[in-house]
This record gives sequence, C-alpha cells and structure tokens, in this order.
Amino acid sequence: MPVISPLPFSLAPTPAAPAASRVRWNSFPHHRRLRAGMCSNGFDSTNCFRMEEVEPNLSPFLHKLFKEWDDRKARGLFHHDITTCEAKVLPGEHNFVAILIEGRDQKKRPTEFGMNQVLQPFHSEKFNFTKVKPEEVIFRFQETESDSAQYFDGAPPTVSASPSSILINVSPIGYCHVLLIPRVQECLPQRVDRESFLLAMYVAREARNPFFRVGYNSLGAFATINHLHFQAYYLKVQYPVEKAPTEKLTVIGNGVSISQLVQYPVSGFVFEGGSSLEDLSHVVSNACIFLQESNRPYNVLISESGKRVFLLLQCYAEKQTSGKASQEFLDMRINPAVWELGGHLVLKRRKDYDEASEATLCRFLVEASLSEAEFQELKCCVLEFLASASPEK
Repeated sequence: MPVISPLPFSLAPTPAAPAASRVRWNSFPHHRRLRAGMCSNGFDSTNCFRMEEVEPNLSPFLHKLFKEWDDRKARGLFHHDITTCEAKVLPGEHNFVAILIEGRDQKKRPTEFGMNQVLQPFHSEKFNFTKVKPEEVIFRFQETESDSAQYFDGAPPTVSASPSSILINVSPIGYCHVLLIPRVQECLPQRVDRESFLLAMYVAREARNPFFRVGYNSLGAFATINHLHFQAYYLKVQYPVEKAPTEKLTVIGNGVSISQLVQYPVSGFVFEGGSSLEDLSHVVSNACIFLQESNRPYNVLISESGKRVFLLLQCYAEKQTSGKASQEFLDMRINPAVWELGGHLVLKRRKDYDEASEATLCRFLVEASLSEAEFQELKCCVLEFLASASPEK
C-alpha cells in the first residue's frame, strides 16, 4: 500500500479527550471492535448496522473518528439510533441500498432558503454551524506545516476555536455520519471553492478506506443548510453508482480523465487520474464552480479515498416547485441528495420500504435526473469550460 501523507492540518478532538493529553496519530491501536457498521459479507436485512467483527487495517483517522462518533452516540445526541434501522440491498442490476428511517424528514432542521437558486447569500440569523451545541463537534483543525498531525492542548470545546471542524450529523443515515465545515467562522454560503473542495479530498484520502465516502449537495440539490459543508459516512458496501459503466469523454492537460455514466438512471460525470490529488481536485472544483455560476444544481460523491469523483446532475427540486413531479414520488418524500443519487436511498414510510423495488427506484431517479437532451447540452458546456481552464499538456 502506498504511503499516504497526513492531513495538512492539526486535528483536535472535542470535548471528550482530556485537555492535558497530546496524542499523535500513530498512537491509536490497529484493531478495534466496532459496535456498528456493515457486515463484511454485505447486508443482513435486519441487522445491517451492527458489526461485531474486528475491522483490520483501519487508518488512525477512522479509528479516532469512529471512537469519537460512538462517544456521541452513547451520550444520546442523535435524533434516532441508526443501529436499529432496517436496511436491505434490492435485487436487480444496480443493487440499490434502501434504509428505513421513519419520520426522519420531520426531525431534520427545516430548509430555510429557496430551492431555485444555487448561489444565495449567507444569512447569520438563520441556522448555521456556528450555532451547534459544543458536544456535536468531534474535531477542530487548522493548517500546519508539520507532517505529524497532533491534538491541541486545552483547546476550548467550541466551533469558534479554529477555522474548520468535523461535527456529527444529528440525523444520521449511516454509521459515522459527519459534517465537514471548512473555515467555520468565515460563514461561507453553500458554494464550492477550490480550497474547500481540496480539504474534502484530503479528508477522503486520509480515511484510506473505500467505504468512507465524502459527499456534497449544492443548494437546489437538497442541501438543507446554507453554510458551506460536506458530508461523510461509512457504509461497507459498494454504491450502485460506483459499479455503473462509464464512457470516456476526454483527458485534459494535467492527465485527469473525464467520463460519463452510462446505463445508470442518473446523468453525471466521473473524474479520475491526474498527476496528483491536487490536480484531480482542481478539475472537479472547476466543474462545480461552472455549474453553480450557471445556476445548475449538482451533487458530488468523492469515492475510493479521493481517487474517483462523481459529479451528478439533477432537477428534482425544480420539478417539485413547478408542479412537474409525480405525486407517487412526492408522497414517498425522498429527497434525492448525493447519497440517494449514488444508490443509497432513505425511505421514511414502512410501506415504501416493504414495497421497494429496483424498478420503482429507477423511475424515481430518472425523474430526478436531467433528460438525455438536457445532459448532452450541459455536457458540451462543461467540457468546453474545463478545456479552456486546463493547463497545457
């Protein structure tokens, strides 16, 4: 396995670790018995979020993240217990993952902005991540030139203690569901910039595990809080979108390969390659910036520890507001954010879960996605923009 460099910042746990302790990454044990997660042989439909086997070779980052997340679970900070939720893999070509979390949409914080604009100003009076409870903060970190990430001594347990934070998601859909908030106190609106996207890529790489993915939802693509954030969680199964066939489109100047999804119900691009993670991050963030400045909603899935990135396109919120969404799917109350588009669908009603089928979920994802004609038109614009922004070979 190639050596992965540590995160380019210091990382501080809060508030569980004693203030006097100073712990280095390599001090954590290499084996740990997990209390939740996925079974190594896939899903058990009635017990899929309980994992009793030892998970070997977890990175120090994931070891510590799991420990801190388990601590918050033990304190009762979540709106529901994800370890008791039923989940199953549906038979068929794609093997969609369905999970039942009844009433999750009623317990989540309400969306406080319009869904028709991808770029909207930050409003401090609305909920944002400077207002979370201190115990929801898992890590705080800041940039460092040192290669050895280590904890702060006696850092106060508040978000404002440092530029960036990792928080628990109090309405989790998977084990270790967390939020990454870049430069918290700058109160950035939900829009990708190159620096913040690179930070998300670093976190994905540091996990060193293909089952820990990082995701992003733009406004208009079911982000529910207009304060810059990424999401991540651990699901020990391959996502349907990760298995989907692709068709290569082009390779731009720094060696980044761009493909499109084929035979998958959601339209989108797949980015991989490049001479470095920074090269790949730069191209994907450029594509995101182009889309958000063109007012096109999108979702991003950072996969394979940052080696592959999926850029998924959708228009479901627009169909909802224009009255073009089918009543069947409105009644199901599925919000197609990045995880749903990737093939991990959260269902809120027992009836929908019991009757879930690949055919029904495919029809829903097709309705949420761009039409073929819309995608082809947008694809030309995206590729033209990336080519113009690419360095010479």
